[in-house]
Amino acid sequence: MHDLNQKKYWKENLKYLAILLSIWFLVSFVFGILLVDQLNTIAFGGFKLGFWFAQQGSIYVFVILIFVYVRLMNALDKKYKVED
Repeated sequence: MHDLNQKKYWKENLKYLAILLSIWFLVSFVFGILLVDQLNTIAFGGFKLGFWFAQQGSIYVFVILIFVYVRLMNALDKKYKVED
């Protein structure tokens, strides 16, 4: 891979990481800790929504983000022809 393509590849990779980590931060820290009292006024599956985000939701979102990252990276690898 040429230097210019390497820089573009890593720039896109870091963009994906920043977006996905921001989503994870939002769900786990903001929803699970900072907004827990406001979210607890809403019920989800018989549990308060703030409690659900703190205990289960952030884990589910993290696992989903892993799969999203894999798909994005596979597409990025194909785009820059660096697939295994």
